[in-house]
Amino acid sequence: MSARRCSTLSSDAAPSQDPQDPQDPQDRGHGHGPGDPCAGPDRAGLWSVDEHLADILATVRPLEPIELQLLDAQGCVLVEDVTVPAALPPFDNSSMDGYAVRVADVAGATEEFPAVLTVVGDVAAGADGLPEVGPGQAARIMTGAPLPPGAEAVVPVEWTDGGAGEGAATGMRAASSAPEGAAGEVRVHRAAEAGAHVRRAGSDVGAGELALAAGTVLGPPQIGLLAAIGRGTVRVRPRPRVVVLSTGSELVQPGEELGPGRIHDSNSFALAAAARDAGALAYRVGAVADDAESLRAAIEDQLIRADLLVTTGGVSVGAYDVVKEALTADGQVDFRKLAMQPGKPQGFGAIGAEQIPLLALPGNPVSSYVSFELFVRPAIRALMGLADLHRPVVRATLKADAPLSSPAGRRQYLRGAYDAESGTVTPVGGAGSHLIAALAHADCLLVVPEDRTAAGPGEELDVVLLG
Repeated sequence: MSARRCSTLSSDAAPSQDPQDPQDPQDRGHGHGPGDPCAGPDRAGLWSVDEHLADILATVRPLEPIELQLLDAQGCVLVEDVTVPAALPPFDNSSMDGYAVRVADVAGATEEFPAVLTVVGDVAAGADGLPEVGPGQAARIMTGAPLPPGAEAVVPVEWTDGGAGEGAATGMRAASSAPEGAAGEVRVHRAAEAGAHVRRAGSDVGAGELALAAGTVLGPPQIGLLAAIGRGTVRVRPRPRVVVLSTGSELVQPGEELGPGRIHDSNSFALAAAARDAGALAYRVGAVADDAESLRAAIEDQLIRADLLVTTGGVSVGAYDVVKEALTADGQVDFRKLAMQPGKPQGFGAIGAEQIPLLALPGNPVSSYVSFELFVRPAIRALMGLADLHRPVVRATLKADAPLSSPAGRRQYLRGAYDAESGTVTPVGGAGSHLIAALAHADCLLVVPEDRTAAGPGEELDVVLLG
């Protein structure tokens, strides 16, 4: 853990409430007092966004590498350079269905005066015992088949009569229904240069060349290359296992009927999907009621399959903020206030014998999602061993009907729609941390820095791209 994290936490310290902070009550948090040695340098006892993130990333370490089968390694980060053991392709082969020929035999060939060649056999992909092509001869050859000895080029079947003695062919007759196509004569209507329609051995990659460098994320093309060079397994950092757990006695699973005062659990679904999007294997746990013992038991059950735990809700100052109650006593999780909106209350620590990182996020939907993007996503990518941990940030011109207000001393994240062509960003929805419908229509976060209380139309802002 970070050297500045508390070993114990005070449970009776009164929270400081900023009268300029318009956040919802559930979005307020209990943090360290101004004189607390664990507090960041902010005079009000608030941690900055950057300090909180740095504390997380100082604790999270990349997962240990393991050897995985190719398909199991999809989405993982390669931890070793992979070199090519043998040239790819390993032999000269045809890139077309047609006829393997000698260049001199088809020189000057036209439709009016075709070159007439004797067909000495078929060469199919995977063929062994290749026929030799001598002067005045040709071999019928299929795409991917090895170039037979004596042949110097391939003429596509469309440049020939296909052995039918008629006009230009549109294709070959199936070998099973017309075996005579591998014999007789073929008329070639066009000349071909040496190497025409031939894929040379090593033209893709040569033996000993670097196929993939350590640090590469293995997607479908990379998996295909590894298979092509004969690798059945590969050494990677595994995708982190992220367990997402919502808290709240008011939460009902989607598809179930709502009772009085109940709402559907959306956070665990959104965050589990976000964890998958970040590259993790996500496990969503059904909502836990507002009971500290139940939450402790649920977390204990999940530790066996977690590289990272994410909770949402129960981190503020209410009488039923169960995450704080359950995890404060042993001092393993530090609950703090951040100079940001939304997402002011946050918790972070490492729990269990294996010291599994746990990030406790606020319960309001927008607060939890913004917190995920800023803190959990980088942690996941750090576990994966990626060098690039963060979403891309661009500068964009604010397109709005009126200035946007922002609380003094807080970094505000607003939902927005980014237009890359015009370089503008438009706010989507209001600033409320419960407005999940607006979040669903946003593709970026507008950032109003701590030293600003407003941003007007036409001004440039940082924009975090979410897509």
